[in-house]
Amino acid sequence: MNTYLCIAGILCFLLGIVHSILGEYLIFNSKRNKGNLVPSKKSEALKGRHLRILWATWHLASVFGWCIGAILIKISIEYNELKSTSIDFIIQSIIYTMFLTSLLVLVGTKGKHPGWIVLLLIGILVVIGN
Repeated sequence: MNTYLCIAGILCFLLGIVHSILGEYLIFNSKRNKGNLVPSKKSEALKGRHLRILWATWHLASVFGWCIGAILIKISIEYNELKSTSIDFIIQSIIYTMFLTSLLVLVGTKGKHPGWIVLLLIGILVVIGN
């Protein structure tokens, strides 16, 4: 088992959970009509349909994070048996994804959103584990 890849995978799951819960609480809770799952309270700056796609996209990020986490955990468990060019490609893709998304969040939020740190840490763990 590759411990670094396993920890990186677990961090992907945790980041996705925190991302969805805090997003619901801090961003979308006040924009939802009572009894509705999807927020749709339009405002002067944001139409209802735009708010709905932002909500869906917000949670897509979490789902994609969980998918990457599942891939990392699967690879970590069978690391010695799975070593191949395909696995190397998958791991390299995850490394680039984590570093680029970390940079995107860092620049986009001027370093005020802590998610960039977790994304960077995941990327570093995958580099070390590879």
